[in-house]
Amino acid sequence: MISKKTNKPGILRRINDWLHLWLGLASGIVVFIVSITGCLYAFESEIKDALEPWRFVEAQEKAYVPPSVLLDTAMAYMPGAKPTGLTYSDREGAAAVGFSSMENGKRSFTAIFMNPYTGEFLQKQQSVGGNEFDFFRFVIDGHRALWLPYEIGRPIVGVGTLIFLVLLVTGLIMWWPKNWKKSNRDKSFKIKWNGSLKRVNYDLHNVLGFYSLVLALVLGITGLVWSFHWFEDSLYYITSGGKEKPGHVHPHSDVSKAGLAVTDSISALDKAWFKTIAVESHAQGFYMTPILEHEDDPIEVTAYQDKGSWYNRNEYFYDQYTLQRYRQQGDRYDEASFADQLTMLNYDIHIGAVWGFPGKLLAFFISLISASLPVTGFLVWWNKKKKSKVKEGKTGSQRKLKETSVAKV
Repeated sequence: MISKKTNKPGILRRINDWLHLWLGLASGIVVFIVSITGCLYAFESEIKDALEPWRFVEAQEKAYVPPSVLLDTAMAYMPGAKPTGLTYSDREGAAAVGFSSMENGKRSFTAIFMNPYTGEFLQKQQSVGGNEFDFFRFVIDGHRALWLPYEIGRPIVGVGTLIFLVLLVTGLIMWWPKNWKKSNRDKSFKIKWNGSLKRVNYDLHNVLGFYSLVLALVLGITGLVWSFHWFEDSLYYITSGGKEKPGHVHPHSDVSKAGLAVTDSISALDKAWFKTIAVESHAQGFYMTPILEHEDDPIEVTAYQDKGSWYNRNEYFYDQYTLQRYRQQGDRYDEASFADQLTMLNYDIHIGAVWGFPGKLLAFFISLISASLPVTGFLVWWNKKKKSKVKEGKTGSQRKLKETSVAKV
């Protein structure tokens, strides 16, 4: 018995196509919002640098003023407020003291910018919680939580991102040519710009989806690290060769030595700063928490080694009473394990900063393509749906015509 050949896809392929269609329709809006906001956020620092001149100062051949001077200046403009962060930038960047708090369930944030060489006030910027609209805060709230309360929006974004990863895999299976003849290769790798609008839309979905696949997977995976603890822990387990991810821990100050650090007019924070700057004279930025929450907290100073990125950093922990330095697992990027380095790299990979400006440009285009996929995919489905309705209408008309002809006979 000779079986007839059929072009009908197998059961696994039909399941794959079904999943791609309905998961795509279900998650399309979430994927579009997350991707387009990520695209808009890609050059946040460059845009702010261009529009906010107070972020820069003239480089000088002199040392920065210590943290206490910056805090005194900042507190004059924020009386009674609690400083929650203090940063130094590179030699041409302003220093800043941040004030973050929760008021009536809403987050408030204000930054006081100062000249790091003199401590002179430059600008007060209330980017969150004020009356001024903060475009990039609006964008990042959409990216992280769809402008919903974070406890609601973040899980939705996480699920949408997880579905997006599944769509990339099922899309690759759908894209894979049945054979590698030239005509099939052209359909898979080239956009037929002179074709019909339907064909161009199909190629934009099919071809751009393939070319962006690997980097879109990277952006999705790095994004999921912040959405689900189980995903973050699983990724660490795999990359560390079976080790559990340590929780956020830090050394503790020896409370029994209270009062030993301040034996003169220099504060413990300033002393920690001087000890750090002595070995980090080439760092491109610093961050510290000026006010400690608990009596056994250490003073922590983070020194960033590269301008415009955050992963390559050295963290210094000092006993707030004795100024003894404590070491911590993963406190230096170049000494950390592969899994810890990957954890430190996650944010910079996600925004493309790990490869500098070209990396941000690449992340911008990958995010833009990712935002386009739900749109072009929906149009592919819609066009097929309309085509099937037209075909059904023609078939029905032909059937009626045939029945009429038979009746007349």
